[in-house]
Amino acid sequence: MEDQEWIAGKHSILEALRAGRTINKIWVAEGAQKHLTQPILAEAKKQGIIVQFVDKRKLDQLVPDVQHQGVVAQAAPYAYASVEDLLAKATEQGQPPFLLILDEIEDPHNLGSILRTAECTGVHGVIIPKRRSAAVTATVSKTSAGAVEYVPVARVTNLAQCIDELKEAGVWVVGTDVDTKDEMYERGGNVLTGPVAIVIGNENKGMGRLIREKCDVLLKLPMTGRLNSLNASVAAGVVMYEVLRRRRAEG
Repeated sequence: MEDQEWIAGKHSILEALRAGRTINKIWVAEGAQKHLTQPILAEAKKQGIIVQFVDKRKLDQLVPDVQHQGVVAQAAPYAYASVEDLLAKATEQGQPPFLLILDEIEDPHNLGSILRTAECTGVHGVIIPKRRSAAVTATVSKTSAGAVEYVPVARVTNLAQCIDELKEAGVWVVGTDVDTKDEMYERGGNVLTGPVAIVIGNENKGMGRLIREKCDVLLKLPMTGRLNSLNASVAAGVVMYEVLRRRRAEG
């Protein structure tokens, strides 16, 4: 169903409640552990949200692929932000924009992990394409440990066009690519401390050709091992922390 969305697990539901998401109903498994359900029940009571106690098997049916810890909520659909919203958030915080562009990240767990690190490193927002990309789902929310409620995600029809618009707004677009010559620790200069959008490519294929050509700068992560690829969410995490480190160093 398009007009609803499932959120599962203690942290995801609590963060959704605290962030003011519209929650229609909460299901709790009979015999679920008190420490998992108590804070949710208290918050639901405060907000006047219906809670129903059901057999655990009912929850397994509602979210078949997610470890729900005995609590599942039905929420209004995830509200995607606009790219303007992401830039406005940076302005509000008095910081140069720090955005992530995910070029066809397909695994919801990768998307969730990336959002979690994004929240930790001060990313103002994440941009994903509408097609061939994981969307924000219960699995993503669970993997992000609630970060999805705090890091806005914009979904765009045309990623290349979006990059052009960001450039016009003065944002530098930095691609991560294993086949380029410049290493992130040697280069990147002050690009990473200014208004920047980091592009992370698909888990297997990397960035698409067109997107790669649109980047202002291409950087690779130094590799000393024999394996030529890091998991996409790990690579994204390394880059995000490098941006945070440089911005802190600049004060």
